[in-house]
Amino acid sequence: MALSLYVFHLFYKFKVLVLVTLCLMVLWATVNYYVDSRQEMPKAKVMVEDFRKVTSLEDSQKEEKMKSVAEVPTVKSLQDECPALSPYLIGASKLTFKASLTLEEVQKENPQVAKGRYHPPECAAQHHVAIIIPHRNREKHLLYLLEHLHPFLQRQQLDYGIYVIHQAGSTKFNRAKLLNVGYLEALKEANWDCFIFHDVDLVPENDFNIYTCGPGPKHFVVGRNNTGYRLRYTGYFGGVTALTREQFAKVNGFSNNYWGWGGEDDDLRIRVHLQKMGVMRPPAEVARYTMIFHKRDHGNEENEERMKLLSQVSKTWKTDGLNSCSYKLLSVEHNPLYVNITVDFSAQPKVS
Repeated sequence: MALSLYVFHLFYKFKVLVLVTLCLMVLWATVNYYVDSRQEMPKAKVMVEDFRKVTSLEDSQKEEKMKSVAEVPTVKSLQDECPALSPYLIGASKLTFKASLTLEEVQKENPQVAKGRYHPPECAAQHHVAIIIPHRNREKHLLYLLEHLHPFLQRQQLDYGIYVIHQAGSTKFNRAKLLNVGYLEALKEANWDCFIFHDVDLVPENDFNIYTCGPGPKHFVVGRNNTGYRLRYTGYFGGVTALTREQFAKVNGFSNNYWGWGGEDDDLRIRVHLQKMGVMRPPAEVARYTMIFHKRDHGNEENEERMKLLSQVSKTWKTDGLNSCSYKLLSVEHNPLYVNITVDFSAQPKVS
């Protein structure tokens, strides 16, 4: 009996001990949970704050990006093409030639011309034109031509370049060969699509005489002051002419064999007709020129062989022209108002 009571009492104490232990464990767990939660709350706040900062930063970056995109100016689109007929044309002009004119004055009047080149600033030119001027001992004539030709071409809204081809040495003047040289040298600088072959002593009077090429070779000098503004003769093709690159190559350019004055322009007309191309001319009322008076230059005497040469064009044009133009290039100078190309030709060959 006593043993039973002892066992019961012992078992009771064990139960109480287990119960107390469980209570202590629960209390310890509760205290730990409370402490841990107190410690984790600042961390959670920090995490929330960090998240808010990141989100705010991303939003601000997006806003800045959108703002910067909005502030970037849009790139201007390509220029509109110039109109077919320029709005700056003024028609006939009364030409004057001041004896005291200087090159500096002409440069000052043409500030947008650089190294002989001009591009209309307000639009994209439809035509890219090289003006080829043969030259020797005509400085005053060249100055007068540049004075009037630059504004004339600018009013027509052309992309143009002026090339003055100067023949050095004492060999007889060869206008046609100089024009071949101008064509070949100009193409080394730009991909011109139209070539105007222009005498230095002829100045256009009316800017409706548009300096562009056409479906056929063009002749501009329908009339001039020293002929009563009438065509010099039927078939006249001299003074100022225009051919596209393709047209000029098709006729093999000018002949290289006309030394002295006369015949080379008629030779070119024959070449044009041999290729079954028709000559175009502007209306007589606008195709008017003033010829600056001068005496025949020494070294440019009348070519006595010209009629013989003209009779042979149909046989010689394929081998006498651009494909046989030989010359010594002495210099290429890019002056403000024109490109000056100086060449030397060997002694003239005899006509067989």
